[in-house]
Amino acid sequence: MPLYPDIEPYDQGRLDVGDGNRIHWETCGNPHGKPALALHGGPGSGASPFMRRLFDPERYRIVLLDQRGAGRSTPSARAYDTDMSVNTLPHLIADLELLRTHLGIERWLVWGVSFGSVLALRYAQTHRDAVTALVLTGLATGSRAEVELMTRGLGKVFPEAFAAFLDALPEDERDGDLTAAYNRLLESPDPAVRERAALAWTDWETAVASQPPRSVARYQDPGFRYGFARTVTHYWSQDHFLGGPETVLRDADRLKGIPGVIVQGTLDFQNLVGLPWRLAQAWPDARLVSVDDVGHNAGAPGMTDRLVAATDFFSGPGAA
Repeated sequence: MPLYPDIEPYDQGRLDVGDGNRIHWETCGNPHGKPALALHGGPGSGASPFMRRLFDPERYRIVLLDQRGAGRSTPSARAYDTDMSVNTLPHLIADLELLRTHLGIERWLVWGVSFGSVLALRYAQTHRDAVTALVLTGLATGSRAEVELMTRGLGKVFPEAFAAFLDALPEDERDGDLTAAYNRLLESPDPAVRERAALAWTDWETAVASQPPRSVARYQDPGFRYGFARTVTHYWSQDHFLGGPETVLRDADRLKGIPGVIVQGTLDFQNLVGLPWRLAQAWPDARLVSVDDVGHNAGAPGMTDRLVAATDFFSGPGAA
């Protein structure tokens, strides 16, 4: 099933969610269609027009937003003086509820990619009456094992890139929590220190997130690079503000009765910690769809077909 055609929003705005934050949102498709919320990854990446194309615009009222500090939301994590202490998972979940109320939506399907799947899962676990279904891809749950894999664990797979990743840190910081060490550099009052750390972090992400490694255009923008690395390390160094190392998996029983589809590439490194299988086993209402020869890339051939098939299914007669 091909992607739906490009469309433009029919409405958009910035919602005041408190703490000096205003989140940018947009709605497109059918104003009277089934509500669907699309959550971007990162954390800190910002919403993409690509997400609109995963939903039938005649059947869905499609809602996109830029999470706190990301994209067109203000203040931006790109700005050094932005207060990151009010950018946590509980804050993001509260923002979703404020937006749902603001838009007059009772319940919505929630789609999430990468960190967006962490946010989608925890939102569904804590606000289950607001969620009709979940569609997840590039699966993540925010567990400590995932963070350890994506930093130190993959060092054995990418030794040259990992050596450069470590070299950017002070010697006495290389044996501890790498995400916390990088976050300290990214919060340095010295802009040169911050820029070097952001470049080293995104070089590492480029090396491990692509098969084969390739340049990621957005990382060429120093502002995006800094805001992204700052936000990711802020979350990863704090167990995603979940209160424990495996909170989402521990509370998987709270998803009972919520139907879901997990579309996962077989080459996604998160599979090395058994993540899709573990979640699917703990959440019987979910269906796991594996896509061969694809990594952590929702836009890859084969992935988009299955993601569109999933949203089409949930928009059909008799769907939740």
